[in-house]
Amino acid sequence: MSGKFVVAYDGSDAARRALDFALDRAALQGGSIVLAHVLEWSPYSFLTREEIEERHKRRRQEMERAEEAILAPVVAELTQKGVTVETVIRYGHIAETLCEIAKTENAMQMVMGRSGTSGLSSRVFGSVAGALVQVAPVPCTIVP
Repeated sequence: MSGKFVVAYDGSDAARRALDFALDRAALQGGSIVLAHVLEWSPYSFLTREEIEERHKRRRQEMERAEEAILAPVVAELTQKGVTVETVIRYGHIAETLCEIAKTENAMQMVMGRSGTSGLSSRVFGSVAGALVQVAPVPCTIVP
């Protein structure tokens, strides 16, 4: 069975563990990797036209920077190893956007690293990993 593994990737150690896990599974199953980086973005309806234009300009700059600093180095590494890899950068709510990416890419599985916060705040407010597991359209693996 081959297919795409969508990996939530932000350059952190947890994301790298998730990527390594997905790479092993993709290699065993003849699959490929989709590195997905989601930037949180909250639109404000009360902004002026000039402020909205400035936010869009910053948004483009942030996306270019994420591609260059976070995704490009790991893509170069994986390509050199012969791994088929694609990248997707989007703005939005992280869990919901990752689910949209999984659907668009016809992914067979989603993989995300857990950052390890286990305090009261994560139990009260939830975590991205917890939200993702609840709404994922395909099997989702959270890598410790």
